[in-house]
Amino acid sequence: MGDKIKIPTLKITEVSTYHDSIVNPLQFISNVKYKDYHINSLEIIKDKANFKVRPHRKTVHDFLFLTKGSAKRSKGLNNIDFKGSVVFFLPAYQITEHSKMSLDAEGFFCHFDESLFDFLPKSYLSNRYSFFKLQSNPVIQLSKETTQSCESILNRMLKLYKTGEKTRRNLIAFYLLTFFEEVFKEVDNVPKKSKNSFFRITESYKQALTEHIYEYKQISDYANLLNVTPNYLNKCIKASVNKTAQELLKEMLALEAKSLIKYSDLDISEIAVKLCDQTPSNFARFFKKQTGLTPKEYSKMD
Repeated sequence: MGDKIKIPTLKITEVSTYHDSIVNPLQFISNVKYKDYHINSLEIIKDKANFKVRPHRKTVHDFLFLTKGSAKRSKGLNNIDFKGSVVFFLPAYQITEHSKMSLDAEGFFCHFDESLFDFLPKSYLSNRYSFFKLQSNPVIQLSKETTQSCESILNRMLKLYKTGEKTRRNLIAFYLLTFFEEVFKEVDNVPKKSKNSFFRITESYKQALTEHIYEYKQISDYANLLNVTPNYLNKCIKASVNKTAQELLKEMLALEAKSLIKYSDLDISEIAVKLCDQTPSNFARFFKKQTGLTPKEYSKMD
């Protein structure tokens, strides 16, 4: 069973194989040329109507720059519809699922390892750019002028990528930094400091859920991990997303359950025990309450 029994965490060398198994083929997502970055244009995706990538995590950062059309993608528990001209940033180790892309979608996809910037201080990206922080809004709306500048930068990157010149690694890194600076001009002002701590705790809780959902099922366990009380954890989450810690825990269980039902070889009774430590009937009631479908109904969906 191996990686099939839960949402996988993909190394940069595994992304192509995973995508190929979802959309046949996605040979353009290549990790052969470079070990620490990849870029491709969205125009070469021929079957956009059926473009779907199931839930996964990557050990690298990525972004989707949409210059035209629309798409739907998730960051953690948040599903977001967006349309050009926007950039969707996803920090490493975040759960994501790409569920929709319009037929007229144009733009670029890029993923990269932070080691590409080994000439910069550690954690430079997350310290400098808010969109690489866990609590950030992943979608940045760009002005017409910034869209044109960013498109020009990524076209240069794509041209350089296609030449296979491995000696130009630093140039790629500087192109990316220039791209980030262009996008950063469009970022709204940071929320008031009084709310920042609530957002940080909430996003840390979401991250803990993605990492420990098979180990911990109690809010108190997560509160201990974050060095806060359960009451304070709930206060932070309520202020940030108007939900309770328990509601987010159930959403994460449902997200993992969907992946297991669709893509693992476990039967419903095994999933009920492995993920929720429940009887099949209790698990079925839980799943239907969260998704509106029974596990069996969900398994038959395309």
